[in-house]
Amino acid sequence: MSDRITLDHGSGGKASHDLIEEIFLSSFSNKTLNALEDSALVQIGSERLAFTTDSYVVDPIFFPGGNIGDLAINGTINDLAMRGATPLYISVAMILEEGLAISDLKTIVASMQEAAMTANVQIVAGDTKVVPVGKADKIFINTTGIGTVSEGVEINGSNGRVGDKIILSGTMADHGITILCQREGLAISGDFCSDTAPLHQLVAAMIADSPGQIHVLRDPTRGGVATTLQELATSSQVGILLRETALPIRADVQGACELLGMDPLHLANEGKLLAFVAPEVAEQTIAILHRLPHGSNAAIIGEVKADHPGEVLLETVVGSHRRINMLHGQPLPRIC
Repeated sequence: MSDRITLDHGSGGKASHDLIEEIFLSSFSNKTLNALEDSALVQIGSERLAFTTDSYVVDPIFFPGGNIGDLAINGTINDLAMRGATPLYISVAMILEEGLAISDLKTIVASMQEAAMTANVQIVAGDTKVVPVGKADKIFINTTGIGTVSEGVEINGSNGRVGDKIILSGTMADHGITILCQREGLAISGDFCSDTAPLHQLVAAMIADSPGQIHVLRDPTRGGVATTLQELATSSQVGILLRETALPIRADVQGACELLGMDPLHLANEGKLLAFVAPEVAEQTIAILHRLPHGSNAAIIGEVKADHPGEVLLETVVGSHRRINMLHGQPLPRIC
């Protein structure tokens, strides 16, 4: 690892993992933290609670489909949902740069409240700090979320099983390509829009229909589908085979990625989930997702294998196979 922090360390890829393992885990190590889940599962009395925290520094702070405010609420809800939790409460801390327009702050706060109300969660605590001009970039937001996990729900990244089908709940790379085009002012033809959305209702429907058969859930944000699946292959010590022909992606997003030389498997999503589900319930899970607003483009994109543990392979359109690696840095920093 380098002797200075770089933007790559915030990418969610290999540089981020190295930073976490060499600096944070070496000091903070404990059984709960070492699992490296999107949220921690803790027991308080008879209650099982999911507990998560996240920070949002996206640039630009307004983009088609949302803004930094609803992104923060939805992202926190999704981190709880990936453990099968019912989200309940969120705290919000803001670092504001001197000079931020009050009108912009009002818009962001209103979008946060609307997102919270839509998801039936409450914002119950918070904090505000202001820093001088040039010491931040308009606004940074930190959130913490708490939710309850029902008995019998055991969903985690090390729970992948050979034979599981891998489901992606919708099209890839929508958020990443939208942020890129907005930030760089790229006049690429397409109706690009962030996919930021809460996913807990998708998760609740999946669990209710197939209790015990949903083994792994993860939202592929920073580093995209490829990096997330590499993490899961390592955690579960299984092989993963993806099929390129099954990957859902919008035509305009695919075209933009080809034009810019980017792999959509490595671009961020903010309203999609990956699920490892028992093969006997995969088709009915897809049918359930297709009936819900944020799951209409869900698809089975691959399966869990016994061979090549810790690796992700892609079966290409011509029938060959290539290894899919974790992103090292990030072609687009400050994505969330």
